[in-house]
Amino acid sequence: MIISSDTHPFAQYVRILGKGKKGSRDLTQEEAQDAMGMIVRGEVEPEQLGAFLMLLRVKEESPAEIAGFCAAVREHWQLPNVEVDMDWSCYAGKRRHLPWLILSQKLLAEMGYRQAIHGTRGHTAERLYVQDVYEQLGMPVIRHLGELENWSPSEPTFIPLEVLSPRLESIIQLRKILGLRSPVHSFSRLLNPFNAPTVLQAIFHPGYHQIHQGAGALLGYQNALVVKGDGGEFERNPDADLTLFWAHSGVTSEITLPSLFTRRHVKPDALDIDHLTGLWKGTWNDEYAEAAVLSTAALAVMAHEGLDHDAAMERVSTAWQARSRT
Repeated sequence: MIISSDTHPFAQYVRILGKGKKGSRDLTQEEAQDAMGMIVRGEVEPEQLGAFLMLLRVKEESPAEIAGFCAAVREHWQLPNVEVDMDWSCYAGKRRHLPWLILSQKLLAEMGYRQAIHGTRGHTAERLYVQDVYEQLGMPVIRHLGELENWSPSEPTFIPLEVLSPRLESIIQLRKILGLRSPVHSFSRLLNPFNAPTVLQAIFHPGYHQIHQGAGALLGYQNALVVKGDGGEFERNPDADLTLFWAHSGVTSEITLPSLFTRRHVKPDALDIDHLTGLWKGTWNDEYAEAAVLSTAALAVMAHEGLDHDAAMERVSTAWQARSRT
């Protein structure tokens, strides 16, 4: 593409996306990586950023675009070398149920799995965000980049996106100005900042699962699992069938697990954080909640160990009975 000397270098990418129904096209992975690199480095004008994000939102991102965006961010990160087993993204927040996935994370930690848990909060009203619950429960939350030097992934610890990338966090918060989510909400789930061999992510809206599955394949992740999680978080709803969208070192596949119950449970009238502590300690019991905790942990074990569902459930159920309860 020929660009005149007085045209901003980022303008070509807005032009590719915005030339109309017949003239526009997807960005290639290389173009997407270059464009996001310019954004991360602060080399684009605010008007260009807004136009770029909204054109992508209307078009919907392709697997190559998401992979390119992730590659650009990963290229610019300067993070300590910390070995983790699982990358667990928490960007959606919960609305109908408590984030039982937090107890899944605690259980997996007791089983010896090292997790990098990252996400954001506050961009959508009336949602309960994982970071907020971590803080209310007194669980560790990283506050600044320097703390990562002494961070131990053996204990569930929440890492806010604003610590990993203030630039991406600021773009996510543009939802309050633009009125729509941006592609950053989507591709942040695939960033895998510490190069975990297993990447766990959830997408609520149909049609995006295959896009993220394809992006995980293009990024060459060893084990990437995409599901329709409850509320958009990586948490299984045990009342529903669940399709698993896999990407194993560039090869994709799908399987569907049947629901764990023959009837649906009634959602609670209110979300009481104390129920998380009660379920873990064994002072409060709930059939749906325990099934959500165990089946979510089982998905992570399936992804990391290559086990089938029954074997993974047996392993996490044994660990649940032996949990610390503290």
